[in-house]
Amino acid sequence: MRKLFLLLFLAIASQTLFAEKVATWIYYPGDFEIWLSNNVQNRRTARGAFFPPFWKVDSHYVLVEFSKKLDLTAPETVSLKVEGRYNVKLDGNMLFGFPDKVTIPAGKHSLNIKVFNQATVPSIYVNGPTIKSDGSWKVTYEDKEWIDESGKASDTSSGTLYLDAASWNFNSPDAPPSTYKLATKPQPAVSHKQVGKGVLYDFGKETFGYPKFNGLKGKGTLSVYYGESPEEALSVDSCETLDHLSIDQPAAKDYTVDLSKAFRYVYVEKDNALSYDSVSMMYEYLPLEYKGNFRCNDALVNKMWDVGIYTLHLTTREFFIDGIKRDRWLWSGDAYQSYLMNYYSFFDPDAASRTIFALRGKDPVTSHVNTIMDYTFYWFMSIYDFYQYTGNKKIIEQLYPRMKSLMDFCLSRRDADGMMEGKAGDWVFIDWADFKMSKAGQVSFEQLLFCRSLETMALCSNLLNNKQDADSYTKLATDLKAKLLPAFWSDKAGAFVHNRENGQQSAQITPFTNMFAVLFGYLDKTKTEAVKQNVLLNPHALKITTPYMRFYELEALCALGEQKHVLKEMRDYWGGMIKLGATTFWEKYNPERTNQTAMYGRPFGNSFCHAWGASPIYLLGKYYLGVKPTSPGYKTYDIEPNLGDLQWMEGDVPTPNGKVHIYANTKEIRVKADEGTGTLRFSSKSKPSCKEGSIVAKGDNKYELEIQAGKEYSVKYK
Repeated sequence: MRKLFLLLFLAIASQTLFAEKVATWIYYPGDFEIWLSNNVQNRRTARGAFFPPFWKVDSHYVLVEFSKKLDLTAPETVSLKVEGRYNVKLDGNMLFGFPDKVTIPAGKHSLNIKVFNQATVPSIYVNGPTIKSDGSWKVTYEDKEWIDESGKASDTSSGTLYLDAASWNFNSPDAPPSTYKLATKPQPAVSHKQVGKGVLYDFGKETFGYPKFNGLKGKGTLSVYYGESPEEALSVDSCETLDHLSIDQPAAKDYTVDLSKAFRYVYVEKDNALSYDSVSMMYEYLPLEYKGNFRCNDALVNKMWDVGIYTLHLTTREFFIDGIKRDRWLWSGDAYQSYLMNYYSFFDPDAASRTIFALRGKDPVTSHVNTIMDYTFYWFMSIYDFYQYTGNKKIIEQLYPRMKSLMDFCLSRRDADGMMEGKAGDWVFIDWADFKMSKAGQVSFEQLLFCRSLETMALCSNLLNNKQDADSYTKLATDLKAKLLPAFWSDKAGAFVHNRENGQQSAQITPFTNMFAVLFGYLDKTKTEAVKQNVLLNPHALKITTPYMRFYELEALCALGEQKHVLKEMRDYWGGMIKLGATTFWEKYNPERTNQTAMYGRPFGNSFCHAWGASPIYLLGKYYLGVKPTSPGYKTYDIEPNLGDLQWMEGDVPTPNGKVHIYANTKEIRVKADEGTGTLRFSSKSKPSCKEGSIVAKGDNKYELEIQAGKEYSVKYK
């Protein structure tokens, strides 16, 4: 019996091992992301004109060498697929032509494949009984192999930077990275009506894809005007996007517009010689599982979650883009919030990783990310967040050289006080504010983000056991942090001032620095309370009118236990958009304005589907359901449910390999988690009870309960 069990165990183990070793297309880390982002970001048009990014656009490495050390117990023949022109070397000997199969004798060998491809990413797919292309292969963009006069090749093991090859689910030999595209499915217009010389089509909600004219025939011009509102679509002179299509189709057939567009409404005018049966669209999307969810007794809050997650899904595409109508670009500040919202909704680490790689680009560094100083700092911060939520350290290992070079760029631009000031070509952004604020001198907000970025570099250096770098970045962060209060704190205002010029504090108090100081834990209890009262809860303080910075403002208040107040703000702000008919959340919303479509000096410049508008997803998951990792990959995590003024709530927070499910009302909390060890923290006026675990009293009516994976807990409390 024992022998049978052992044989069965070995069979299962061998099958598992075999299943894990799968050939996949491999390439240089970041190259697929950079190549793909170049395609994505150069699709933008403004009223039919090509509108590319205004920052440096990098390219993939066009010549890449792939190498693998082999030790075979038997001869092996491998099949080879390559994107590009290539050569193959076995033990330093170049094989003839472009072989698609290579036989390797038993023993120790070196296999090298060098690929040139300027159009798409150099990549290879190698498949044999044991030899398979995967992340164990090494890649370099310059092998530095030269031949001396005796014919001897140089030693490439020193002086050449090799990285582990990158891959991403391209496991079919017939589907290389260059074939990647999003999914599509048909969607009809829900209504239409004659307006003037044309027809206005309504697709029922904000959407994205390719308009389709069914049964189109004739010869002439078809003019298509897109709008996130009916007013925009009908404004043929001012709508942000449009198409003038020259049609020559004697026989009726379906016609799909080539370039994807964002819209809810489509207004169509046509020459009399043209006719079509109907208008529909091919909806384009990234297939995603909605792993996170939230429900409560308040229908408006539920609607905020639904509209928020639909907004985020529309802007989660090949990458996390800012908005679907106008830019369709990768902006680091926008993406930073998308990452955080993603961790509480789709938990798609691939979309986050692709965006982080694409935003960084290549060396040499010539400007800030997106040319924006604060966006550089968000990029640094996003990498450690990625590790904390996913537990995947690989991104730090692959990006660390580019992290260092970008930080070197920042350090080279410090002033005499060791602070960052905007220099020629720098965009000090912060927010689209409705009040004037100086960007000159030492802006306190930028110094806080800079300090946090240095702390991030220290953490990442430690993870890679690079003590020298870790010590250096820790000292830089400590020194800068020590300067923040003396430079920017005003005892009179009980808050940070906005900036300092020539050593003199300005009188302006903006919310930005103050709320980030709370989030970063840079203030003691007394100063934290001062910021809370003098800035965050002060009705006379300068008002934020973008969802972008409301994200951090309300997060800071949640971190201070103001969930009741935040729910009211959410109902007024995001609920205000919903009451105006929003099916997705906007780039900017000022409740005091009657015209919400105008922005950038254009009547329809405001984006009505903007990633940073989806903040409720993050706030509800992290600060109401109350779940956050306390060690990488949710090995440990906290659960601190807070109902605010809700009667009950229920939801799931996704983790790398499952979810944490929470139900809470005013008398009971139920928790079940799929992985890790959690700590449930809650308050109760009387002694709580739990049959499934031991509750520990922490004093002041506060209690804790350890949550083990796979077990459901029910806590009765008051």
